[in-house]
Amino acid sequence: MLKGISPVVSPELLKIMAEMGHGDELVISDAHFPAHTFNDRVVRADGLAADALLAGIIPLLELDSYATPVIMMAPVPGDSLDPSVEARYRKALGYTGEIEQMERYAFYERAKKAYAVVISGETAKYGNIILKKGVTPVA
Repeated sequence: MLKGISPVVSPELLKIMAEMGHGDELVISDAHFPAHTFNDRVVRADGLAADALLAGIIPLLELDSYATPVIMMAPVPGDSLDPSVEARYRKALGYTGEIEQMERYAFYERAKKAYAVVISGETAKYGNIILKKGVTPVA
């Protein structure tokens, strides 16, 4: 166990985040997301809510400051979002900026290009989110 790293961040996920470069994207998906269909690099985080994962990841991952760094799946026409999902994710990330809403199939296409997909145990409908990695500031 490493000090200062949340136990929800597995060694495999930690390695993936370390490998990612500026602009690479990490999908945190809900439990129903077809991750293996869209990406070859998949990490399982069964039983963990997406907001718990986000809270564990965000101290370790700088968000991109040159593009919208947070993207969520938009509802299918005629369906609706539960606003508490976005609120939970914002709170976990400590993020008040813009969140891009992306149509379902466009989100799937984006997931194909993501560096990796983490399948959470999240059961909320449209509980999928993408984080775009930024450059870690020099202290």
